[in-house]
Amino acid sequence: MQNVYAMRPEVRAEFAEVRARLAGDTAFLTRLERFYTELRDPLVALYGDDPRFPAQLAALLDAMAASAAARDPELRRLDHEREITPDWLQREQAVGYVCYADRFGGTLAGVRERLAYLRELGVTYLHLMPLLRARPEPNDGGYAVADYGAVEPALGTMDDLRELARELRAHGMALCVDVVLNHTAREHAWAQAALAGDPGKLAYYRTFADRTEPDAYERTLPDVFPDIAPRSFTWEPQLERWVWTTFNAYQWDLDYTNPEVFRATAEVVLGLAGAGVDVLRLDAVPFLWKRLGTDCQNQPEVHQILQALRAMARIAAPAVGFKAEAIVAPAQLVTYLGTGRHEGKECDLAYNNVLMALLWSALASGRVALMTRVLATMPAVPAGAGWVTYVRCHDDIGWTITPEDAAAVGEDAHLHRRFLADFYAGDFPGTFARGARFQVDAASGEARTSGTTASLAGLEAALAGGEPVALELAVRRILILHAVAFAHGGLPLIYMGDELGLRNDLAWAEEPHHAADNRWMHRPRMDWAAAERRSVPGTVEAALWDGLRRLIGARIRTRATHAQGAGEPLWTGNDHVYGLVRTFAGERLLVLASFSAEEQRVPRALAGDHGLALTDASAAPDGRPLRIAGDEIVLAPYQLLWAAG
Repeated sequence: MQNVYAMRPEVRAEFAEVRARLAGDTAFLTRLERFYTELRDPLVALYGDDPRFPAQLAALLDAMAASAAARDPELRRLDHEREITPDWLQREQAVGYVCYADRFGGTLAGVRERLAYLRELGVTYLHLMPLLRARPEPNDGGYAVADYGAVEPALGTMDDLRELARELRAHGMALCVDVVLNHTAREHAWAQAALAGDPGKLAYYRTFADRTEPDAYERTLPDVFPDIAPRSFTWEPQLERWVWTTFNAYQWDLDYTNPEVFRATAEVVLGLAGAGVDVLRLDAVPFLWKRLGTDCQNQPEVHQILQALRAMARIAAPAVGFKAEAIVAPAQLVTYLGTGRHEGKECDLAYNNVLMALLWSALASGRVALMTRVLATMPAVPAGAGWVTYVRCHDDIGWTITPEDAAAVGEDAHLHRRFLADFYAGDFPGTFARGARFQVDAASGEARTSGTTASLAGLEAALAGGEPVALELAVRRILILHAVAFAHGGLPLIYMGDELGLRNDLAWAEEPHHAADNRWMHRPRMDWAAAERRSVPGTVEAALWDGLRRLIGARIRTRATHAQGAGEPLWTGNDHVYGLVRTFAGERLLVLASFSAEEQRVPRALAGDHGLALTDASAAPDGRPLRIAGDEIVLAPYQLLWAAG
């Protein structure tokens, strides 16, 4: 078998031995040859001097061959299809929906029964929040996994998961599932074996006999949850050791300096791929590697781990995509899509948390200078990858606004972050928001923010006040946020209930294990009675549903929203109107989005300068007519203009 991707001589000889040992079909062996170096090299860099490594690499290759051989014929066909359409996650037709399975459909079978609802909305990608078997609550919303090979019993079984994945594929929809790589629950079999005295399994985790190393690490470690889970180490009496617990005391950090840990978690990925999962959301990936004297995030070794995992999947299950959950600064964020020597070798998607925070900043202030400035300086998306764009997620909103960015537009970063926390907690004069502070910093007064999109955007307050104008403005705020997320390229996500305007769950604290974590206020259960009102003219639900359907329709007709398109924020000359120009495959898109409750004007030449003519279709995604007054475009409150050509 001749391969144009020539290997180094020493690797070629090694590969020849591997290929002779492994059984497999022609397609598997071809992929193995193509990606063997991309799998091998980062692992050698990580573990080459470890005497345990040769046996673990051999075991991993055996697991890959067995997984590929056992792959369902339907998944094999999908492997071939996605190998020749590698941008399947990045196309303009891709629109995602995010929910907890139990809060949306009760069980996995219940989710299947509700797929017609998602098809009607226009969704092509369904992300189900953590559904693998977790420890009993508290379990960090399911992120404390006790068994990677089983579904949470209340949701169903692995067979139910396979059936859901199969039905989604039949309707042209992909399934995304979370896999937690940084840690396991204390109740996981590996941790339980360690507690029982198994030295091999104890070596799966970061543990310490005394406080010497933990104290040294904690000099530079930030607290993830300072209020509900301060510090990063927990004393475990049964072990008589300190365990590294970045997130909660019951979540034990894995030790990726151990090659057996990489092999074991790689097999977890293979198992989920075999169940028919299309995309794996890799949770908490920045934390995988620890280094003294740092914040133990975004270390170079993290990217070697991701490259090896990606190569493994490309060999054994090429239909599977990776999505990185990395809530970090822009320069670090783009590296999870693969840059430098890792270009094209890491994740297909990464969350654009910067865009999310800036959208809410612009909505509160009514000003777009900061958003325009920061997004204009974002690193370019590497070839073959794309952003996940979103208005909100299951988590809180962190106000990641740097002093440099704020100063560039005449702002003070600390004061702006304080303003945003106050505004969205409902404590700022004239605010329309009804959210809450999360993880307040007692020294600075800064905080993150909890709340549903509807409550933060003013719908909760408007319904309570019964004012039609306030209600209309709240609906428009929700839609303008989504419009920018949908236009920005990448894969846009709709969080469950935002299409109907679901407000904060006022009873969130009544569940004892949720009482200390107010993020549960923005994780309400689906209101299917409200969903029925989506077809009733004049209701909030119909206004939001129809508005999002218009946005989805505009997006899928506009090639320039492809993730690989070039995007450039445009200064409109009006600090209340955000401008964006995107180009892809010869098509150009101009988006103008007003972040003001007042009428705004921008030069009509903005369209002509980019070779675009303004027509009635330019206003179609907004649902309100386009108004031109002489040489100016007149935008109604929170109006969107979408001109493509």
